[in-house]
Amino acid sequence: MNISARDDRVLPETKWIAGVIVLVLLTASVLLYLWPNNTQQHFAWTIKPSMTPLLMGSAYAAGAYFFARVFTAARWHWVQVDFPAIGLFTGFLGVATLLHWDRFNHNHVSFYAWLVIYIVTPFLVPALWLRNRRTDPGTPDPQDAVVPAGVRWVAGVAGAIVLTLCIAAFIWPDLAIGIWPWTLTPLTARVVVGFFSWFGAIGLSLASDSRWSAWRIIVHSQVIGLVLILIGAIRAWGDFKQSNPLSWGFVGFMGLMLAAVVALYIVMETRRKAVAEPTMLPPNNQLADQQPAPID
Repeated sequence: MNISARDDRVLPETKWIAGVIVLVLLTASVLLYLWPNNTQQHFAWTIKPSMTPLLMGSAYAAGAYFFARVFTAARWHWVQVDFPAIGLFTGFLGVATLLHWDRFNHNHVSFYAWLVIYIVTPFLVPALWLRNRRTDPGTPDPQDAVVPAGVRWVAGVAGAIVLTLCIAAFIWPDLAIGIWPWTLTPLTARVVVGFFSWFGAIGLSLASDSRWSAWRIIVHSQVIGLVLILIGAIRAWGDFKQSNPLSWGFVGFMGLMLAAVVALYIVMETRRKAVAEPTMLPPNNQLADQQPAPID
């Protein structure tokens, strides 16, 4: 694709597939977050305790927001960094489904919805990214800000650490089961680790792009997800193992992440607005009038 074709547009197929995904994620989010104790009746498998479906519902709500923004986005680079992370996360859940096939409710329609999503999207989302990324000119918005290199280094290093831990815990789920602040089974351990793998992968993706315009929508979705996770933790506090220090550590870490993301958003939006407000200079003829008179 030549430079003139790099118009930063979101391709029609990307938009319409994103629209379908929004509907699926909203449905899953409502079912899991509003009725976390009823998964036996309305979800692909029975999930206990309630903190796990609350965590999943929070992530689905954040994902629904993101794909809604994909559907309405005027520029591809606003959303493109999240596609590889989503592809990896859905791949984790697809493998978990195959490894724990017997744990699912094969007689429920939600199982087939789950199966289609996590067998198809690990290939579909990266394919959309590979096809649409050719429209990205690699340039910032006309009124944009640059994310400092230090922030990108922190995002990249933290992402690499989280992703490494997630891979280890996915391979050996007993590692997560032994330390997690609420009860997990091998299936829910791999599912929870799969959801957290997104945090690692998105950190690596964001580290590769210095345009604040490429971060903003991701930050919005992170705030939504973190707020809902913290509310879910309050709702399901009885599920947490009170003797486990990681119970408070989990809530504290989520709170710190939320504070850090909000602080980053405020700082970067301030910088963006400063770029958007050009310095008011007098016209050239007025500058000429203001030149000091020659000295005789």
